[in-house]
Amino acid sequence: MEPEDPGASAAHVPGAGCNPEQWLDEHGDCLYGYALARVRRQDVAEDLVQETLIAAFRSRERFQGRSTERSWLVGILKNKIVDHYRTLGREQNFTDLESLSDEFSGKFVEAGFWNHDLAPHDWKPASDEVAHREEFWQTMRDCLSKLPSRVADVFMLREMEDLETDEICKTLSISPNNLWVMLHRARMGLRECLEINWFDKVQPGSKGH
Repeated sequence: MEPEDPGASAAHVPGAGCNPEQWLDEHGDCLYGYALARVRRQDVAEDLVQETLIAAFRSRERFQGRSTERSWLVGILKNKIVDHYRTLGREQNFTDLESLSDEFSGKFVEAGFWNHDLAPHDWKPASDEVAHREEFWQTMRDCLSKLPSRVADVFMLREMEDLETDEICKTLSISPNNLWVMLHRARMGLRECLEINWFDKVQPGSKGH
């Protein structure tokens, strides 16, 4: 009988492959960047990463090796981010829509919701090359900061965390109608801001290129 390959079964041993001592060095920057892009506050992002690492350490025996260690940690972080917004939903009143900043107030008078045909080219970064560029995410954070915080929160949960409508409404204690109005405003505001501050700068032949 062929001797069993110890490496072949290691991935199926609970906790195999976990190396908590190296988590911060190997995955800390990735986790922090992921959190910061979604919560937009450095202190909150740092707290969420810390909570993620603590939760991962406590549940390290559950790691089955079916995904990479980083993917497993990001999955825990995603749950922490949703919990963060759920707490905000309990603490704040989301039933009253905030007015948008003056910079974008004239952009939301059109009837109807988001028209994807009018979206700027690749407004939501689809390629790994763009999605992992710090310049883009910094621009995205700057644009999100120009929106009312509640409107930006709805956008983050729907477009970046891919939560369903019912789950977002439950998490933030808002009605579906309020969700779609906020989401429409967020998309239009980000479209305008990214058109000016990102896409105009990266298009071939634009100034500076």
